[in-house]
Amino acid sequence: MNRYKKLFTHLKKKKIGAFVPFIAVGYPDPISFMHIIDTLVSSGSDALELGIPFSDPISDGPIIQKSMERAFKSGINFSRCVTILHNIRNKYPNLPIGLLIYANLVFKNGIDNFYSCCSKLDIDSILIPDLPVEESLPFYNAAIQHKIAHIFICPPNATEELIHNITTLGHGYIYLLSRPGVTGIDINAKKIYNAVLHSIIMCIQKQKKKLPILQGFGIHTPLQAQESLLLGTSGIITGSKIASIIEENISNTKLAFKKIEKLVRLMKTSMSSNTH
Repeated sequence: MNRYKKLFTHLKKKKIGAFVPFIAVGYPDPISFMHIIDTLVSSGSDALELGIPFSDPISDGPIIQKSMERAFKSGINFSRCVTILHNIRNKYPNLPIGLLIYANLVFKNGIDNFYSCCSKLDIDSILIPDLPVEESLPFYNAAIQHKIAHIFICPPNATEELIHNITTLGHGYIYLLSRPGVTGIDINAKKIYNAVLHSIIMCIQKQKKKLPILQGFGIHTPLQAQESLLLGTSGIITGSKIASIIEENISNTKLAFKKIEKLVRLMKTSMSSNTH
């Protein structure tokens, strides 16, 4: 049983939602980054979604963009990312680890070479946010060959045909977008999109192949986490809130660690069986 399947099976039995933090590899610097990973895991995070820094992250808002810029300034490149990922996997052998990477970086390294490298690092999943489903076959085939889950994004305006294709080709889980646009905190989005998301989730759940759903984009409060589970998801992905905590406390990383720990614990508590 792979790590994602084991995780979601366990959480479903316990009636607990998954909390998956997103952070750019090496942000704000390699040493602080490893402390942040340790804090995220020890506080109760169920898996990690790690972004490979890219110069033009079109799916990300200003907060995540700034985190990637800062990672670059600290000396991060793909080679250093590989070393850091190797260290994380050695430290946390049972934790599901997913990568978010833009298509250009995969092309630059060679599709098969990239997936081979990720396989050696024992990475569980790859998500390429700027890759349309209809252009994904070479990446999908490489992922299958190297036994890595190919994660697809499901937008809130997805057609039934797109949902069918995503669930047919996808593995691990489906990344459901809270709203169109880029990552970031948007306090008004839920009022508009919750009804739409509910219908999308119902359509996903009717598909022959059953995949867990993780909701991302703008999820930053315990109440939003609860609402996501009530809509029918298996958990949430939070990135911009974590990056904003780090950025607001960039000169006091110990305080940032404490605030991140508090956030994770609050999110996990809000998604336990007795709170939703």
